[in-house]
Amino acid sequence: MSTPSWLVAKPIAHRGLHNKANGVIENTLSAAEAGVERGFPIELDVQLTADHEAVVFHDFELERLTGETGRVAERNLSDLTGIDISGAKAGDKIPSLTQFLDTVAGRVPLVVEIKSKFDGNMTLTKRTVEILNDYSGPFVIKSFDPQIVATLRSIAPSITRGIIGELEYASKADSFMTDELRHRLSNLLHFEESQPQFVSWKVNNLPCAAPYLAKAIGNLPLMAWTVRNPEDRARAEQHADQMVFEGFLP
Repeated sequence: MSTPSWLVAKPIAHRGLHNKANGVIENTLSAAEAGVERGFPIELDVQLTADHEAVVFHDFELERLTGETGRVAERNLSDLTGIDISGAKAGDKIPSLTQFLDTVAGRVPLVVEIKSKFDGNMTLTKRTVEILNDYSGPFVIKSFDPQIVATLRSIAPSITRGIIGELEYASKADSFMTDELRHRLSNLLHFEESQPQFVSWKVNNLPCAAPYLAKAIGNLPLMAWTVRNPEDRARAEQHADQMVFEGFLP
């Protein structure tokens, strides 16, 4: 199965076309609408709620983007979708995946990133697929977790799937990872199991052997994330087929 042509046609807006200074915050309906207005494909993050629904939010914790504390996974969808996003001029609240899809309504393609704690729980993956099966617009799904990508291959083979990777996995969100897991992920040693149809790699880690080998063996599109400045952009243009950007208009 070939990847859709739009996947490498126009730069992808990271978490929507957000601009904090203008009160347009990442992963909100306002950021989605801004991306649509400019015609950019939109990347968004989904997480699992306590009642097994899909909500659009990046962090596992609520603090950075809201006035709330605690974990997203500990709240029900109805609670989360009532929480205000800090700094949002349009009064944005945390959107459900369904609300986000209804806002975009097929006007631009979507790159849906399934967040994971690498715990083997595929509930969010299955729920995301269920919701997207009722969506008529163009989309692909990606994840850092190769088990999620492998599950997509099994339960939804018609959906284009991608793996996200990097070399370090050194952020606070990755602190739970073992050295063995980091080694497996950074070298794409799961490739035969996950069988991604595109690769998204940290721009600062390019050029890099693992995604290059995947690209060569499988003829896979290579995406670079997250491009934030001219240096990043030059690196992405030299070493990748596509970029996921924020903070400027490419």
